[in-house]
Amino acid sequence: MANIKEIARIAGVSVTTVSRVLNNHPYVSDIKRAAVLNTIEQLNYSRNMNAVHLITGRTGAIAVILPYINLYYFSIVMDGLAHEALNAQYRLILCQSNYAAEEELKVLEMLRNKEIDGVVIVSTALQPEVIEEYTDYGPVITCQDSGERRFSSVYIEHYEAFWDGLQYLSSKGYRKIGYCEGRQNGSSASIRQSAFRAFLSERNLPFREEWMVYDCMTEEDGAGVALSLLDMQDRPEVLIITGDHVAAGLIIEARKHGLRIPEDLAVMGFDNQPIGRLLDITTIDNHLYDMGAAAFRIIHEQIRTGSRVPVHRKLDYEIIERGTV
Repeated sequence: MANIKEIARIAGVSVTTVSRVLNNHPYVSDIKRAAVLNTIEQLNYSRNMNAVHLITGRTGAIAVILPYINLYYFSIVMDGLAHEALNAQYRLILCQSNYAAEEELKVLEMLRNKEIDGVVIVSTALQPEVIEEYTDYGPVITCQDSGERRFSSVYIEHYEAFWDGLQYLSSKGYRKIGYCEGRQNGSSASIRQSAFRAFLSERNLPFREEWMVYDCMTEEDGAGVALSLLDMQDRPEVLIITGDHVAAGLIIEARKHGLRIPEDLAVMGFDNQPIGRLLDITTIDNHLYDMGAAAFRIIHEQIRTGSRVPVHRKLDYEIIERGTV
């Protein structure tokens, strides 16, 4: 099997030049690069990647922990991650966890064993203290606020964003506000629930347990909420829903049964997803694509420089006014 010394000899260049071409280094003339690539093709050369990893100390791969690959929230974050990874010529290893702590730990063990260069955690079931234990083995970044930790984070202020959304609804004259949430005990969900309860209490607005619905993850879940509203004698005037796709399912089903949006029921979404734009859903844009892109750029820079200093970046959000409120 050919090695880089033989390639250098046949191509008439130095071993250093061959190494630079193999690693896509920019400072190689077009003539020498072409000579090396032609020789590689003639010799049917393939690199021993294990040896390359030993030499460079890098694998060229980052693992991404996400609970589900089929939910639009996570796919938008992944879109931002994947775009930046492609630009940097880095591979992403997708690891679906179903919020199982043991599955997330398996990925972090890959970091300990030097099988990957870093870990992006989009959403997690692990406590921050557990994640911190792995920062000695490589960079880790979460797409949620975990406070000042030894790992990096990129996030929006969910409490502030939700409070502003509720303030917007209140300014429109709504007093009877309902709430649809995804995973009830998630870290971001818990923050949003705190904001919801505090806002209603401060403004002396009515609170009904039956107006709070959890485990709303899909369009079908949204449709189910619409059906449950039809059976309520006293129902909310407006719903704030954490996910435009869930809001879309609710709106479509509600309209089937004669409910006018927003006259009979107003709806505010969260995430500013494409379906929200199609159905003219008023929503809170939490810039998920930017979150994924920023997460990759931060962790890639830490890998490139060897920095272990955590970066904590808060992103902006905005209320998008459309036709459902």
